[in-house]
Amino acid sequence: MVRDLECIIEALGKRRPVLVGASMGGGTSLVAVGEGHVDATALIMVDIAPRIEPEGVDKIQAFMAQKPEGFDSLEEVAQAISNYQPQRVRPKNLDGLVKNVRQGANGKYHWHWDPRIRAGKRDLERRQQRLEACARRLILPALLVRGGLSDVLSEEGAQQFLALCPHCEYVNVATAGHMVAGDRNDIFGTSVIEFLGRAVPVGGEPVHPAHPGSAHGIDAGEDINDVP
Repeated sequence: MVRDLECIIEALGKRRPVLVGASMGGGTSLVAVGEGHVDATALIMVDIAPRIEPEGVDKIQAFMAQKPEGFDSLEEVAQAISNYQPQRVRPKNLDGLVKNVRQGANGKYHWHWDPRIRAGKRDLERRQQRLEACARRLILPALLVRGGLSDVLSEEGAQQFLALCPHCEYVNVATAGHMVAGDRNDIFGTSVIEFLGRAVPVGGEPVHPAHPGSAHGIDAGEDINDVP
């Protein structure tokens, strides 16, 4: 995933990015910066940290494993999402769900991710050790956004990350679950914009200067299959 991110940055002209990642995207961004693969201007992690809750991870896996043969309708897709996120108001118009699924030749709806992503074994202990090492190395402006109702990132997990990275800013969105932006995009958007206004001001230079030498990267050994 880090290599994928490097390729995207290269395709966009190798400009120093702000990395904003939720769940797996946040873990990928933390490793990319913490191991020196990407020279970013700022890092925003959404409901993810080195320490996460196994029960919440199991729920994600169960959600992703539903209907491997495909859903018969968008109504079925909506019901699956509602069962996983009961705190979210179910939309009356289901057209927006189309971006979350792909429709096969047989008319069945499948989640847009590659099902093979679930095949690998996940070692949460090794993952935590690697991400903790990355967190200790962070020197760029960072923001952690947690969903107050999340069963993936607990308040204890968030505080542990903040202890590893004391300069990181923190926002707890009390009425959001793991999918923070989907639950309370108003609070999420405002928090991110305010943070970026300080870290990467419009018309000004990023607070965090470039570190070209960091792009060589740290060899952390075997890849880790992260949480979706």
